[in-house]
Amino acid sequence: MAQRAWGSMLFHNRKTQLLLVNSLTFGLEVCLAAGITYVPPLLLEVGVEEKFMTMVLGIGPVLGLVFVPLIGSASDHWHSSYGRRRPFIWMLCLGVLLSLFVIPHASSLASLFALNTRPLEIAFLILGIGLLDFCGQVCFTPLEALLSDLFQEPDNCRQAFSLYAFMISLGGCIGYLLPAIDWGASFLAPYLGGQETCLFSLLAIIFFGCVLATLFVTEEAATQADVLDGPALKDAPPKPSPPACCSCQLSRSSCLLQARHMMQALRNLCTLVPRLHSLYCRIPKVIRRLFVAELCSWMALMTFMLFYTDFVGEGLYHGIPRAKPGTDARRHYDEGVRMGSLGLFLQCVTSIFFSTIMDRMVKQFGTRAVYLASVVFFPVAAFVMCLSRSVIVVTISAALTGFTFSALQILPYTLASLYHHEKQVFLHKYKSKEEEDAARSDKKSSFSKGHLSSQKLPYQNGHAGSLFSSSSSSSSPPAAGSALCVSSSCDVSLMMMVGEPDSVAPGRGICLDLAILDSAFLLSQVVPSLFMGSIVQFTQSVTAYMVSAAGFGLVAIYFATKVVFDKSDMAKYSV
Repeated sequence: MAQRAWGSMLFHNRKTQLLLVNSLTFGLEVCLAAGITYVPPLLLEVGVEEKFMTMVLGIGPVLGLVFVPLIGSASDHWHSSYGRRRPFIWMLCLGVLLSLFVIPHASSLASLFALNTRPLEIAFLILGIGLLDFCGQVCFTPLEALLSDLFQEPDNCRQAFSLYAFMISLGGCIGYLLPAIDWGASFLAPYLGGQETCLFSLLAIIFFGCVLATLFVTEEAATQADVLDGPALKDAPPKPSPPACCSCQLSRSSCLLQARHMMQALRNLCTLVPRLHSLYCRIPKVIRRLFVAELCSWMALMTFMLFYTDFVGEGLYHGIPRAKPGTDARRHYDEGVRMGSLGLFLQCVTSIFFSTIMDRMVKQFGTRAVYLASVVFFPVAAFVMCLSRSVIVVTISAALTGFTFSALQILPYTLASLYHHEKQVFLHKYKSKEEEDAARSDKKSSFSKGHLSSQKLPYQNGHAGSLFSSSSSSSSPPAAGSALCVSSSCDVSLMMMVGEPDSVAPGRGICLDLAILDSAFLLSQVVPSLFMGSIVQFTQSVTAYMVSAAGFGLVAIYFATKVVFDKSDMAKYSV
């Protein structure tokens, strides 16, 4: 009995929960880094041309742009005994596991359905790659929302996302190293198969173990009364559980509600385009400013990361990628690609280092200074790579961009969490007609029951309280002090003003806004892939890659100065 109680306390410990959630972050990044790094040679081996290969690699980000906001919005309004986030996480993880099986077994699967296996093998390979890229990248959105739900206080949230960025960087390091190992000659080959089969089987084992860890995550689930209230009252105070005599009626009502949700889902499929237009256009100004800054910053960083190895191979080593194998030109190019891969690996190592000290940097200098410094630093490093012909200088510059990579993985999400944690300050103007009507009706019922003054304050991202909140009482507002805005004029009040006429916060969920930020990352992969090939072909120089990355970085500096960091920015930018 004592051991069971000790085990329960261990799994409910704040640090344990943080490690359990971020173990899936690690597993996802290992699979994406290793899988997406390894699949281009597989596509070329089965006869896919290079121009079509880049289109295949763009399937996942394009689908993500369409479905990420829909999944984010659905997660905010989801009710189940497993919480709001984990059902979507598990569904997307199932897609990742399926893709890890399909990719190495594409030829075997094709032989089961046709005699001429090559076209079907290509189709299965494209299906597996698209599924891996789409499910893997989209899964980060509900995972980030789960972190924000569990760690709502700004200080705790920043620490949670620091570990999140650390796990992404660590997963990237391991993911980049795994394909470099000759698994066909390893001791695992007799059990798991050749190079491709062994690698992807190992990825599936690692990822499955990380998924199992989420079973022990304590996500606060919505009560039955909240489900019956529906989305209009999702921010209402939690109600006492119904008596036992009403359980049959609740069960019947729950079944009817599930059927109604199924019909609603079918109707939503028929209104996909209007729904997307609504989600993308009705964005609060603070989120819109953060999105634009994120988009420009990620476009600069992704332009660098996607084409850096080619820049080193052709620009610094003067190799030719289309030269015949065994020639000096091809050998020089392959050496440059390996050196470029080393630079990206060192970037991950640098990102790990800055992820560990990001919390202390923010406490020392403030979020604004750290964020702007990271954005300014990247174009400086990119211009050094443009001007220098030294492999050592370029490699060091590439490694130092890990500072920007780490900051973009942490600070925008902590800012979004801050906006939702202090909704009365940053999102007070965002109210839809339905939410105002629901708030008005809720206010009337509160007055009629005469318990407005004792009303319990729900947390603003949808839960009735944070599992790891530093607040000592559920009825008192959280502490206003935050390292996100130290050494600045951040005197944001967290007073909720519970009896005031316009005090009802909008019912916008945080997962939707995190999905919008993730859309910036997905879009940043699509745009360079579409235009950079034409730009390099026009200039006849791979240095155009780094010049373009530096140009995007300069634009990002301008928009980064427009991001809302504290209350004073709200008045300055008339948000």
